[in-house]
Amino acid sequence: MVDRTDESDSGTENDPDTGQGEQHRKEADAMSTTTTETTTEKTAATTEDVNPESDKAPESTDSGAAASEPSTGGSSRWTNRSFSTRSILVTLAVVAAIAVIAVLSWQLVAARSEVDDLNAASADRTKAEQVALDYATGAAQMSFENPDDWRSRLTKGTTPELGDRLDKASTSMEQLIKPLQWSSTAQPISAKVESESGGVYQVQAFVNVFTKNAQAPDGIESTATYKMTIDKNNDWVITDISGIGSNLGGQAAPK
Repeated sequence: MVDRTDESDSGTENDPDTGQGEQHRKEADAMSTTTTETTTEKTAATTEDVNPESDKAPESTDSGAAASEPSTGGSSRWTNRSFSTRSILVTLAVVAAIAVIAVLSWQLVAARSEVDDLNAASADRTKAEQVALDYATGAAQMSFENPDDWRSRLTKGTTPELGDRLDKASTSMEQLIKPLQWSSTAQPISAKVESESGGVYQVQAFVNVFTKNAQAPDGIESTATYKMTIDKNNDWVITDISGIGSNLGGQAAPK
């Protein structure tokens, strides 16, 4: 029995072509292995080259975030600062506007109050002048036929003390007007406040008087002047009269 294996091996060893083919395969395998190792090394190197960049990227992101955070904080602070400044300016503007309105309102109220005071003072002067003129016109009218009516007008609107003095004076005048048949009519001319103090007015009143008597039957026209003191605080009462009435024949009014 022949050993074929040995023969085969021997044949193989002895076959030049077969030996060369085997050698070529080994060289190819070695080159393939070398190529694979080289590729692996390149891949690893490439991976190492890429990974550092990848590792650095987060650092760059972190640093960018860190850099952006201060920027955002600064912007926020600037925004807050701007908002605070605007708030202060708006508040100051509102306060200034309120102050201006308050001042203008106060001035308007003061002006109105002043106008009201002036109007009231003017009305009071007019009232005092009217009281004086009415009194003077009534007191200047008399008739020897009705002395009581004249006496009533002479004492009207006066204080009790002044009225008493005027009543006594009119009684004395009756002794003159009856024998002289004295009669007179009067028309108001004007009255003027000379001064005022604490509601007490000094007033002059002027009336036009037309007088007839036994000595002047055709009548005489003259102007009678009455100076009087009028108290607004006592319901516009006449507290004093001075001056001369032409209808009294040049005699002074009672004091």
